[in-house]
Amino acid sequence: MAKPRKGVVRRIVEFNARRDPERLELKYRAIRANAFAFLRGTCHLFYEQLSASGPLKNAPLAWVCGDLHLENFGSYKGDNRLVYFDLNDFDEAVLAPSTWDIVRFLASLLVGAETLGLSRAQAKSLCRTYLSAYVNAIQDGKARWIERESAEGLVRELLDRLRERRRRAFLDSRTTRTGRKRSIRIDGKRALAVTAAERRRITAFMRGFAKTKPNPAFYRVIDIARRIAGTGSLGVSRYALLVEGKGSPDGNYFLDLKQALPSALAPRLEWKQPKWKSEAHRVVTLQRRVQAISMAFLTPVEIDGLPYVLRGLQPSEDRVALNDWHGHIERLERVMATMGRLCAWAHLRGSGRQGSAIVDEHIEFWAKRSRTIKLLSQTLECSRQVERDWQEYCRAYDKGVVSATPTKGGRKRA
Repeated sequence: MAKPRKGVVRRIVEFNARRDPERLELKYRAIRANAFAFLRGTCHLFYEQLSASGPLKNAPLAWVCGDLHLENFGSYKGDNRLVYFDLNDFDEAVLAPSTWDIVRFLASLLVGAETLGLSRAQAKSLCRTYLSAYVNAIQDGKARWIERESAEGLVRELLDRLRERRRRAFLDSRTTRTGRKRSIRIDGKRALAVTAAERRRITAFMRGFAKTKPNPAFYRVIDIARRIAGTGSLGVSRYALLVEGKGSPDGNYFLDLKQALPSALAPRLEWKQPKWKSEAHRVVTLQRRVQAISMAFLTPVEIDGLPYVLRGLQPSEDRVALNDWHGHIERLERVMATMGRLCAWAHLRGSGRQGSAIVDEHIEFWAKRSRTIKLLSQTLECSRQVERDWQEYCRAYDKGVVSATPTKGGRKRA
């Protein structure tokens, strides 16, 4: 007899155990806001359901993002110093059926419809737009990329804004300045203070790291803060580093240092995975593999025996402003088509590597367009389950039984 399934709240609390309580409290509050935030913050729940139902398990294996949703596409500066728009979060990346990325993305679109002011019918239509673009890109069989000159609509508007953004203005928005020295603004929204021990530990690591680089002075640490970003990873050890860069005060750079944990998909995988040197090596290797151009400073590192990913800090505002469709549905249709193509290109780019399917297998699989109907049906059920789980979580949260902080008895409430 199968064991009874644990309640939603208990599974969430167990999954997030041992995270930083202050930022974890922010996560618990964030995922109460709406079902879309809940989906973003509970990737492990999604795949418990998805793997159990086995949707299109015969799909070609691909190096999947694992946590693909509306907000895991964004712009970033590549290691060639040009700006790109692409998939941008690979914490959960693994070898799995290509359909897993698609179902999670489409579920995020259905669940997030209300926050975007979309009707259910409009959301379903956009799902079909995304799927059509994905399949057509697969059938083309060639991985391409998006940059400013090839972007359109809301994506082009985002890249145009970033082209006009000046480093000094960005630094001014995140720091305070005294003379020629900047310090990170501790505002409780983007950054929290670090302890003296954390500061010493990270500074010592960066000093050693800098010695391995051609320009060690670039990595001299000016200030450190605990970073608040994302939803699913809130509570994970993560820091914003302000470094010397090209010179103080206006040539400083921000770096992001984040602990790499095992993928939330790992317990659900039936396919042999490579033996990675560390979880950070998994994240960095797969990000480099499936992005058209790697993100600046992307490096796996180790601090006190724990794996971290070091990269350029990517502001959360460097995402498409999906709410700016202003009643013109064609603006969202263009974005969904772009995201569908980007997902397909990522899968093609990683094809034939360490167990992933070759391009021809992807093309053959998606030649049967009836597969999209089955996929949409599965997506609808997944989105309904997310809504049910969120409602269960809301009832518990509103009763005050979800907390990241210990009670007087020394035990966490759950």
